[in-house]
Amino acid sequence: MVDTKREIERKFEFSTAKQTRRGVPDLTGTAAVAAVTDQGTVHLDAVYYDTPDQRLAADGLTLRRRTGGADAGWHLKLPVAPGVRDEITAPLSDTVPGPLAALLRSRIRDTALEPQVRLVSSRKVSHLLDADGALLAELSTDAVRAWGSPRTESGGCAETTAAWTEVEVELADGADPALLDAVEKKFRKAGLLVSAAPSKLARALAETSAEPPPRPLGGGPEGTAGAYVLSYLREQRDTLIAQDPAVRRGLPDSVHQMRVATRRLRSAFKTYRRILDPAETGPVGGELRWLAAELGVDRDQEVLLERIQTGLDGLPRTLQLGPVRGRLKVWNTARRTGSRRAALAALDSRRYLALLDALDALLADPPLQKAAGRPARATLPVTVLGDYARLAGRVEGALAMDPGPDRDLALHEARKAAKRARYAAEAAAPALGKPARRLAEALQAVQTLLGDHQDGVVARGALRGLAVQAAGAGESAFTWGVLYAREEALSERRERELPEVWAAASAPASALRAEAGP
Repeated sequence: MVDTKREIERKFEFSTAKQTRRGVPDLTGTAAVAAVTDQGTVHLDAVYYDTPDQRLAADGLTLRRRTGGADAGWHLKLPVAPGVRDEITAPLSDTVPGPLAALLRSRIRDTALEPQVRLVSSRKVSHLLDADGALLAELSTDAVRAWGSPRTESGGCAETTAAWTEVEVELADGADPALLDAVEKKFRKAGLLVSAAPSKLARALAETSAEPPPRPLGGGPEGTAGAYVLSYLREQRDTLIAQDPAVRRGLPDSVHQMRVATRRLRSAFKTYRRILDPAETGPVGGELRWLAAELGVDRDQEVLLERIQTGLDGLPRTLQLGPVRGRLKVWNTARRTGSRRAALAALDSRRYLALLDALDALLADPPLQKAAGRPARATLPVTVLGDYARLAGRVEGALAMDPGPDRDLALHEARKAAKRARYAAEAAAPALGKPARRLAEALQAVQTLLGDHQDGVVARGALRGLAVQAAGAGESAFTWGVLYAREEALSERRERELPEVWAAASAPASALRAEAGP
């Protein structure tokens, strides 16, 4: 049994020893605070766990086993935004609870979690209340002592300690975040500053010298094509790993974001094959394709259902004949049964962990080609324009075809090429600047139009199936036919719009070509 809470807080530290002795100023009258009530002092004892190379700390995650206070147990904190974290808690046990370990799997894999730091705090707690006595925030003043065991040069461990006092203001559920700004203003006047460390653990690691050395990053000298491409690939790898716990938690859009990261990685391997040896990246790309497919079943059905439901919602009731919504619900349930379970099984598989390990190994020791060492501004435009030319051939070929299934398939292939060209431009944008960004924006418009066309093709197939099912059950198939006709008309409209949208991409492509030179 785990619980999740969104934690919005701000941490402060005293600027001088004198300010520490003086303590926290009275916050009564600050913003909506009408009263400050003393809740006593609690003693907390927390042991923080991580891998020996501190992968969790490197990504801003904390895992602790804490005793004392009202929330004793295991606490996993996942960063959401600066000052905002999701705290997932589980009851006390001797080992890391399974649900929490699963959320860490993409980072720790088969590496054991070990105690890294112990923090003992004496916490003085106060409640900030509004005029009605409702809780606005909890104010905590913590006298902290930390014990760390960093590795020595000989490989042994030498325990070190650190001590400090910090102040924490955590908003109650539904409280106005502006309160934190008002508190910060009041604190600054009293000599308290926003803490430089994002968490107690980060400060403890720094002050006990328990931080591991920075991880080396290969990729060649700054400004080279290899350096830019590998920076992009690492960003996508990090996104893939970070979305893993969000997918397991069922958070909105997480499956989509994880699939996008896999697609961007695969696309970059193909686009930048002059930078990275395709013989080495090809097998990893194949596994990324497998992962995207495993994740995609539920997501694709979700998108399709939303499209059909939107179509139904847009129909007058006089055109909704028979139990159409009930039929849609039965159809969707049958198609989605087990799909989420299958996606989670993929994330728990040995194959998935092997993929993550292979991706890490490739990025740690990249198979760079000769072109990787050349200046990015001389190398990347040619590569991006190569993907653009590939797209141009597919778009022009599709537009030359007569309407029908063959043209639909050709437009779908053009959509995939548009996505690859867009990703190539986005990857090159940090090096090439505005020309690449403008091309990426134009190609996104092409991709969006072609994507809507393909979604319509898929929807027509589903609507035909629903009509057959309805007719077989003795229901009216009229409504499904109306929706089919509307999707057909929408697809025809998108095909008419394509030449203009495609033409809009020619100007940024020409600008990038001019940037590349002869």
